[in-house]
Amino acid sequence: MQTVEVSTSAGDGAPGRAGYRRSAGSARGEARRRELLDRVADDLAVSGLVDFSLRRAARAAGTTHKVLLYYFDGADDLLRQAIIQLRERRINAVAAAVVGGPADRTLAARVRAVGAVLMREEPGLRVLEQAVGLAMYDPGRYAALGREASQQYLPPLLSMLPEGWSDRRKLEVAEMILAVLQGFRADWLTSGDTARVAAGFNALTRALEREEAAGE
Repeated sequence: MQTVEVSTSAGDGAPGRAGYRRSAGSARGEARRRELLDRVADDLAVSGLVDFSLRRAARAAGTTHKVLLYYFDGADDLLRQAIIQLRERRINAVAAAVVGGPADRTLAARVRAVGAVLMREEPGLRVLEQAVGLAMYDPGRYAALGREASQQYLPPLLSMLPEGWSDRRKLEVAEMILAVLQGFRADWLTSGDTARVAAGFNALTRALEREEAAGE
């Protein structure tokens, strides 16, 4: 796995830790924080994790690193929230794929729709994969980046499972779908072998058809 060096300093040798009081959470302060976060996330989607720093984030946001430290608890916190923001954009598209189309679509058809979204090449896709890799590379520091990925993706997957299933069965199948789709995506990004991924999707489809036919 290719390692990614992420600088969490201010860019001038100062530690990436908040030295200023942060916004107290007023509506105006929250709007400003979201605006800054959107700009940093946009830059992250294009430029990736390599050489991420408060200085770079400040340039992207059109402000100073001191302003960022007012709204975020250091570079690690800003990086985490920017990645969550990028993931939320992808998950919104996943949720739309779940509810879109005919109401009587099979589970396999819904998963294929979700897979099409997750496999779609767009800004931020590779950054999200890099973030998971970073969580494995340095779990002591970045474990949340991987853990929060599952926490964010599971709700829309759970929502598309048959209502009559038990909560345990829904969780089991949702976890299986998530793990398989993540594996497909990693394989596709590293190998570029779309035919192999398509073959895997066919097998997943058959497995889900059997699972849905089995009832509770």
